[in-house]
Amino acid sequence: MSTPLAAITGVGETAYTRGTDLTATALLLQAGLRACADAGIDPSSIDGAVTPQGKAESEQFVHALGIRDLRFHAHNAMGGAGPVGCVAIAAAAVRAGVAERVVVAAGGTQFSGNRRMSDAGGAAMSIPWPGQGIRDCLERPYGLSVPMQWYSLHANYWLTQTGADPAGMRAVALATREHAHSNAQAYFRGRELTTEAYDASPVLVDPFHLFDICQESDGAAAVIVERDGAREDAAGVTVLAAGEGHADVPDDLVTRPDIMQMGLTKLAPRLFAEAGVTPQDLDFAQLYDCFTFVVLRQIEELGLCARGEAPDFVREHGIGPGGSFPINTHGGLLSQAHIAGMNHVVEAVRQLRGEAGDAQLSDAHLGVVTGYGDMSDGSMLILAHH
Repeated sequence: MSTPLAAITGVGETAYTRGTDLTATALLLQAGLRACADAGIDPSSIDGAVTPQGKAESEQFVHALGIRDLRFHAHNAMGGAGPVGCVAIAAAAVRAGVAERVVVAAGGTQFSGNRRMSDAGGAAMSIPWPGQGIRDCLERPYGLSVPMQWYSLHANYWLTQTGADPAGMRAVALATREHAHSNAQAYFRGRELTTEAYDASPVLVDPFHLFDICQESDGAAAVIVERDGAREDAAGVTVLAAGEGHADVPDDLVTRPDIMQMGLTKLAPRLFAEAGVTPQDLDFAQLYDCFTFVVLRQIEELGLCARGEAPDFVREHGIGPGGSFPINTHGGLLSQAHIAGMNHVVEAVRQLRGEAGDAQLSDAHLGVVTGYGDMSDGSMLILAHH
């Protein structure tokens, strides 16, 4: 007898803003309560809680949701891969029978929190980054101090070694902005981005223009994970496969043997095989988009095309509204909100349930969500609704 699958039965989110008086914990708890309401469950029936490390403690969910019997809790520390990785943990807990109903919440005050840190002496230098010893001793002496500098190493190597067309990055920025116009929750809804505006924007770190880099946001989102089919009245989206992956040398960008190796490089083939589907079967993708080039690289590592060919894939298939392979139909981190990608999970569930409003795709039955964090951590969900 096969192990039952897990399902996402409820989603919830706060407003996405650039300025809030709420704490990160308050935002996560608010999103969790809204996910319970969407799932049609009593919050006190939750018996598991999973969050990215440092965002909220399980005891806070016990008090806010009135949980009577918390049987399982977990945290992970994978940066932008954390939220999707947390959903994978929840799905594993449900499938193993150690919890029946798990809330997963992520987000925070990246905008307001960073402003407060800047007032105290500088946000970028105050954040504890993964592999802090590498950051302090190997990179900062050479002027590598912030993410756009770190990731420029990967982006420039990819462009140089493969001959990839840098215009692909512009295409991602424009497509995600177009998707955002259909999403009432998107911060950049109604704010046009043209080719001319993109090209005229400053190059902050070569090869990144201003619009290649994600925004900072305040807000949170949450999902409820249960056993698939546990409730007949639940509008569940099945988790066909879920997991995390890491490069051979996860924290080191400067001397990594293969800088283009990502967590997704190892993870994607494994999960597609587990789910019994191929990348070509997907109807859409919600891909972590801290930088436009990261979207292109994930298209390649998912197996949709060879390395260096993602710009051609984007041009030929179309990833914006009306394209044959829509990506980040909510606007993503670039144009909706940066809450470490939990909004990507919410959007995937709504697409599969046919509840995405003006952004709804006409044929959404199978989708993928990815997370990308720290220096190479990867996470991934393959979701389906029949």
